[in-house]
Amino acid sequence: MRRIRTNGYARGVRTTAVAAAGVVALATLTTGCKIETVGAAEPTAAPTGSSAGPASARPTSAQPTDDAKPGGGATPSATHTRTPSARPSPQPSTLMSVGDRTKRVRELQARLRQIGHFDRSPTGYYGTVTVASVQSFQGKRGLSRTGRTDTVTWERLLAMTRQPTAKELDPPAPAPKAAKPDARCMKGRVMCISKKSRTLSWMIDGKVVSSMDVRFGSQYTPTRDGSFSVYWKSRHHVSTLYDSPMPYAMFFSGGQAVHYSSDFAARGYNGASHGCVNVRDEGKIASLYAQVRNGDKVVIYW
Repeated sequence: MRRIRTNGYARGVRTTAVAAAGVVALATLTTGCKIETVGAAEPTAAPTGSSAGPASARPTSAQPTDDAKPGGGATPSATHTRTPSARPSPQPSTLMSVGDRTKRVRELQARLRQIGHFDRSPTGYYGTVTVASVQSFQGKRGLSRTGRTDTVTWERLLAMTRQPTAKELDPPAPAPKAAKPDARCMKGRVMCISKKSRTLSWMIDGKVVSSMDVRFGSQYTPTRDGSFSVYWKSRHHVSTLYDSPMPYAMFFSGGQAVHYSSDFAARGYNGASHGCVNVRDEGKIASLYAQVRNGDKVVIYW
């Protein structure tokens, strides 16, 4: 009987020990689940910027991370400096170009003439001859051959030349060699125009008051020959047919007139009119316009 109690007691002790161990294990397991639940959810990718964890999970210089972006907490493996882009140089502004008619253009032409780039008297009109002269100057100085006078071209020209004198700006025109007047020009007030000598002589009672160079129409738009009379004067006239200026116009036959031509002043005899009698000396045509009256004769002859 005593032995049986002893064995039973031993079994009871073992049973109690096993039960206690189970409780401890259950308590341990329950405690571990509780920690896992309270902690952060399992990341779906390896964490970055942390020294914890296996080496294979740590970012390397070959593995870009968010920390490598500007503003990231970690120092990037390579330093990228942002070089400011160089601003393009501003384009020089244009001061004078084709079609301008100013005192500054006259100064430009006089200065170009000083250094051999303009072989005519200044007119103040920026035409094709002036364009070619500016291109020649620009080419010699290594500038863009635009033919326009921009700030760079003008400053370079100013540095190489002096202020033109009054005679350089407006040199006296050589007196044209007028032809022998036609017989119809010997009486009264007459604009006596010779196609052979290309001159206009303003005559009063057989005496020449003034003479000037003139240009005529082309073979397709010829200037009419004959005896006419001035029927209309228009100081600031613009052609309704060609939309071109005709200053100091004195009409004598239909749409044909004696008038100042800036193109004639710029290009000389390289061009032609549309039938009118062109005068290139603006001072002389202005004086003539002030003297001529409606009804005065116009004689055009060879």
